[in-house]
Amino acid sequence: MLTVNNAVAKRIDKLLKEKNMSIYRLERNSGIIHGAVNRILDGKNKTVTLTTVYKLARGFDMTIYEFLDDDVFRSEELEVD
Repeated sequence: MLTVNNAVAKRIDKLLKEKNMSIYRLERNSGIIHGAVNRILDGKNKTVTLTTVYKLARGFDMTIYEFLDDDVFRSEELEVD
């Protein structure tokens, strides 16, 4: 089962590797409080808000559309409740 939170976590992980960026740098660039990205990546955060996705995109220096433009969000297995 792939939840939206899992999809966001996968996208974060992929972008961190692609951009050779640390979680700390992402948090600083995005304005997200320290530790929040780790909670998303660890699956401890069960709901990711649109505001958080917007901030993540900004932290990666991309638009929200670019952040969401990934196969993980087009997966047939993505469960949306």
